Amino acid sequence: MSFPFQFEPLWTDWLIYLLLVLVLGFFLYVSGKEHLCAPWRQIRRRPLAMSALVLLGCYISIGLMDSVHFRKELPRADTRQELQYDPEVLSLLDVVLERLKNNVERTYSAPFAAYAFNKEMVEGPDGTKTRVYPRLKYGGAHLTNPDTERGPDLLLLVGERAIFGLVIVVLFSALVILILSQKHQTPPGEMARKVFRGETETAWRAILFTLGLLFILVGIAASLSVKYHLFGTDKVGQDVLYLALKGIRTGLVIGTLTTLVMLPFAIFLGISAGFFRGKVDDAIQYLYTTLSSIPGVLLIAASVLILQVYMDKNADAFASVTERADIRLLFLCLILGMTSWIGLCRMLRGETLKLREMEYVQAAKTLGVGNQRIITHYILPNVMHLVLIAVVLDFSGLVLAEAVLSYVGVGVDPAMISWGNMINSARLELAREPVVWWSLSAAFVFMFVLVLAANVFSDAVRDAFDPRLRGR
Repeated sequence: MSFPFQFEPLWTDWLIYLLLVLVLGFFLYVSGKEHLCAPWRQIRRRPLAMSALVLLGCYISIGLMDSVHFRKELPRADTRQELQYDPEVLSLLDVVLERLKNNVERTYSAPFAAYAFNKEMVEGPDGTKTRVYPRLKYGGAHLTNPDTERGPDLLLLVGERAIFGLVIVVLFSALVILILSQKHQTPPGEMARKVFRGETETAWRAILFTLGLLFILVGIAASLSVKYHLFGTDKVGQDVLYLALKGIRTGLVIGTLTTLVMLPFAIFLGISAGFFRGKVDDAIQYLYTTLSSIPGVLLIAASVLILQVYMDKNADAFASVTERADIRLLFLCLILGMTSWIGLCRMLRGETLKLREMEYVQAAKTLGVGNQRIITHYILPNVMHLVLIAVVLDFSGLVLAEAVLSYVGVGVDPAMISWGNMINSARLELAREPVVWWSLSAAFVFMFVLVLAANVFSDAVRDAFDPRLRGR
């Protein structure tokens, strides 16, 4: 049986699927432990945390859609011809955003513009040539006279989608309230009052408000992007909104896959140093002290440049530009993970030094329990709250690190769409007159919302899992 496409999962795709399975397994494990569920119930009661979680869920959904890669089947002249696939690797997000991907202008255009940003020589019907701002091929192409029709058209599109979005929000909220009323055996009217007064155990009011705002904004953006370039276009005419949405996956990969590399080093070395002490502790301290003395940016830059030299000399080893860029992204995650485990390792070492002197650990040693069982049953469960707090707190820092590294030229491959590459390319655009500001603004807005949501949610996780702050 043949399909009109061929799956082409990248290395980072497989790691994302693995991480997704691990997260699902973690929550299934937590669901059966009352003492582990209690902190999460505390997080569910915080409105800001739940609003941030909704935003993070939106970003993660887009990132997962962009992690399903495939090649389309090429058309065949007859059925006897061998089946061949397009060399371009697409993702599920590319299919959803096909219009944005294909609506490419010649060069820059401002947000909601109907004319190009630069003047060009245009030949008139009588053969005369004049320098004018030519009409865009896609942006505002449905308007006869953009100078007078664009404003009313934008207001009409925004108004229609806002009203439609409000209707969807009301229907969705009613459905959620009906489900909650059935679950809690409460009349729908009383459940609606509890939800909108914020009296439910889960902050449903914040969740529904955030989802409603997202429904309206996404609906308006989808309607406007069909007829206009919502965030303008870049130097080669690509839609900036499309680039910003594609950059989400890169940011999430840097922020999440790096933890897969960092956690084994930090947990194993940190607990070993604190539990065994002596020469083991000295060796591990010497290792992370030496690594921390090397500037991280220089180490990353040297590693990336070595990889770049190898890739340039072995260009035939990569089937496509996408695969080549993905290998560099994976290598960057490895380097960041190997240089960012030191802080968590120190923290786990100090906590383990305290835990090994606790009465229950000393009793286990007296009864002849082995070191491996003591570590896995008594030490590791009691330091996992530190691991979880460190992971969620480091996420936003890693997302920002990608932007900084790409800005200085040692980040992801230039062929890969990322917020860092968008900011790097916008660096020279700011020197133009008039200024091309929309590429930088789009990358900043998307990165700001992700980092802000991650920081707000990480604060809630820290407050819930830190024994000194729990219950406040």
